[in-house]
Amino acid sequence: MLAMQVTKPDPKDPVGAVTVVDDAPEPPERDGWTTVTLRTAALNHHDVWALRGDVRPEWLPQILGSDGAGIDEDGNEVILHSLVADPDRGGGDETLDLQGAMLSVGLPGTFAERIAVPRRNLVPKPEGLSWEAAGSLGTAWLTAYRMLFTKARLSPGATVLVQGAGGGVATALIVLGRAAGLTVWVTSTDEAKRRRAVDDLGASAAFASGARLPDKVDAVMESVGEATWEHSLRSVRPGGIVVVCGATTGPNPPAQLLRVFLPQVSVVGSTMGTLEELRRLVRFCGQEGLGPVIDSTWPLRDARAAVERMVDGDAFGKIVLDCSAT
Repeated sequence: MLAMQVTKPDPKDPVGAVTVVDDAPEPPERDGWTTVTLRTAALNHHDVWALRGDVRPEWLPQILGSDGAGIDEDGNEVILHSLVADPDRGGGDETLDLQGAMLSVGLPGTFAERIAVPRRNLVPKPEGLSWEAAGSLGTAWLTAYRMLFTKARLSPGATVLVQGAGGGVATALIVLGRAAGLTVWVTSTDEAKRRRAVDDLGASAAFASGARLPDKVDAVMESVGEATWEHSLRSVRPGGIVVVCGATTGPNPPAQLLRVFLPQVSVVGSTMGTLEELRRLVRFCGQEGLGPVIDSTWPLRDARAAVERMVDGDAFGKIVLDCSAT
């Protein structure tokens, strides 16, 4: 089976750590699981982190990839929920199940021709949603949906600041936020990305990273970390909320506690999303005609070039692998 995997991570050269093989093991048969023939899968930053070494030695070689869409054993077109977990162990929320696992994190991932997943992890693909879009919803877009509507509980008319304008989560936050009636402001160090966020995605305004904003915002969506943390706390209104889903520039920003407790700002962590949230996200996309911004699509065999595109930092939207093009 054709697959992209990491065998020997390299902290300095993640692109060189990409291995494309023709003889990856076929998915095992397990009770309650089904095999999906993948059509598309999308890259995420954690795939690059795994290539740099954020992977346990006992998992190697590891097929990477958590987003994916394809056709199940019964011929149904499906989207994968990448979190294999038990909501009962998480108090009704499978993201809180400490025994759960994510595709590509201890389990074979989606950068392959086929994958085995629990049957409960399948969500029907809407007819009008492209394969590229369907294969990009399960991680970045699900993360964005949970941040906006479950964690921040934003309502139409609220103003939200998205730190960063070009990545998968950021573009999802912009598109979903605008579709839900939010005023969406974005920041970026890249002028071209700021312009595209407004012209192509519908952001209300875009600012240089760290710039003073016209007003305080109701919520900040934070995935950048050290480089933007102080700006996030300066930008949110008293009583507002900062939702944190990642830290691509570093996980240890200055605490800035005075900017948290005096204005009574809530700082909330958010990770992935539940199966039910994915179902709601897919319905929302189908009803509103939404879909991820696709930066580029690459045959699975060209996975190294796709990873290089992500590492270069020039991508705007999702980078997709075509798992059916061998």
